[in-house]
Amino acid sequence: MIVTLIQLILSIIAGLAVGFTLGLIGGGGSILAIPLLLYFVGIDNVHYAIGTTALAVGINAYINFISHRRKNKLNVKAGTLFSIIGIVGVLIGSSIGLLTNSSSLLVLFSILMVGIGIYMYIGKRNASKAHEKDNSGNIYPKVGLFSVLTGFASGFFGIGGGFLIVPALMYSAKLEINEAVGTSLLVVGTFGVVTAIRYGFSGHLLYTVSLFYIIGGVIGGVIGTRVSTSMEKNRLRRIFAVIVILVGFYVMAKTLLPT
Repeated sequence: MIVTLIQLILSIIAGLAVGFTLGLIGGGGSILAIPLLLYFVGIDNVHYAIGTTALAVGINAYINFISHRRKNKLNVKAGTLFSIIGIVGVLIGSSIGLLTNSSSLLVLFSILMVGIGIYMYIGKRNASKAHEKDNSGNIYPKVGLFSVLTGFASGFFGIGGGFLIVPALMYSAKLEINEAVGTSLLVVGTFGVVTAIRYGFSGHLLYTVSLFYIIGGVIGGVIGTRVSTSMEKNRLRRIFAVIVILVGFYVMAKTLLPT
């Protein structure tokens, strides 16, 4: 696939936006990576968009994880365990995703975007209660189950599935919301890189676009991480949730309605 200079410049801008949201709200920021590459940068092949953004967002998530670790309390042990077990789900999900036609992938992705946007808008108020539901017993079976399921979603939908990781960490590893947000970046990074490797082997990865996405993402991540310490997160999440819902409906309309 031929990529123009303008598309590379737009990739930097798109990467900056994704990196900013990753630094601001954790793994949920990855949800916009694929729509931006498809409709803003103009990479009109869904499988290329998934593979390319997976690599870029994965590396940016690792970088943002290091920044968060210096400033916030994280659970590296839980994040590492979640990442390693979830690789199984990532490989299964990405393999099935490569066999799924583009239109079906986008419709399913848009439905998931709307659903997660609604959850983010109305569900975060109960986040602390969700954490308190179970404070006893062995967490490893839950971590294993949730990591495989979220890994499958991340591999199937591309790194956009990463927005499931924060609530999954809270329910399975019993992390507080702030701890889960930073820890999720380690998982998003691992799931993204593994997804990219799988898509790379099939030839669906634009390395140059990923590089420019990463450059923008590094800049955006630094800004987002700094801003996250000074802004009220619940309000940010509600604003971001509305954006996710609107983009979800846009992706659905672009896919289903005749042009």
